[in-house]
Amino acid sequence: MIKAITFDLWDTIVDDDSDEPKRAAQGLRSKKEERRHIVWKALNEVEPIEMDAVTLAYDVADASFNVVWKELFINWTVEQRIRAILNGLGRSLPKDLFDRVVKETGDMEVNIPPNAIDGVKAALADLASRYKLCIVSDAIVTPGTGLRQILEDYDLKQYFSGFAFSDEVGHSKPHRSMFDTAAEQLGVKVEEMLHIGDRDHNDIKGPHALGMKAILFTATRDADKAHTTADAIVDSYADLPAAIDALADTNK
Repeated sequence: MIKAITFDLWDTIVDDDSDEPKRAAQGLRSKKEERRHIVWKALNEVEPIEMDAVTLAYDVADASFNVVWKELFINWTVEQRIRAILNGLGRSLPKDLFDRVVKETGDMEVNIPPNAIDGVKAALADLASRYKLCIVSDAIVTPGTGLRQILEDYDLKQYFSGFAFSDEVGHSKPHRSMFDTAAEQLGVKVEEMLHIGDRDHNDIKGPHALGMKAILFTATRDADKAHTTADAIVDSYADLPAAIDALADTNK
């Protein structure tokens, strides 16, 4: 019996990188460029350093992050990522500058947020009246505190009774602890939850391994549509509540 619904955030609640055109329209650097500039600026205030050196150290740290994230299912925090960059450069920052770098990096998608996907508010309002809802999402750069703020700013946070963000849980999807954390917060068993997300490996096969149902959501990303093992494929929020109810009915 399905008692609760868990949602991925990126490309499920919000359209990942839809903030990039907003940045460009304001004459701002891309997120990738700005993150590197933030570190370079802070280091340069202490002792001059070439931008190329910072870029290389950042690229190496990002590559390392991706290995740990995708193969070990561990999500470094922003603080840990910045420390890795500084260690690679053999440099350090005073606490005030280090804290500034961490905050400016983590706030970028809060200050200029990606777009909420069309129809999400109405669908969540409908589903929250019948199921418990929880976010289960990796926090790649923006920490869980910032992701909650994005949801609050779009008036979506009110519909969720729990939040399992990878930087807070200590693991990333599809690690079981992400879904165990959600189940604990919602007061249900893991197998009583249904998960919705856009990536077959993390959002479908991960939940399936735990005895959950899972829906592949393809409104903004459909790269996994042709090979998914999802219980259903949904491409718009207008169709999501009915698809969930249909799966719930088959389990009664």
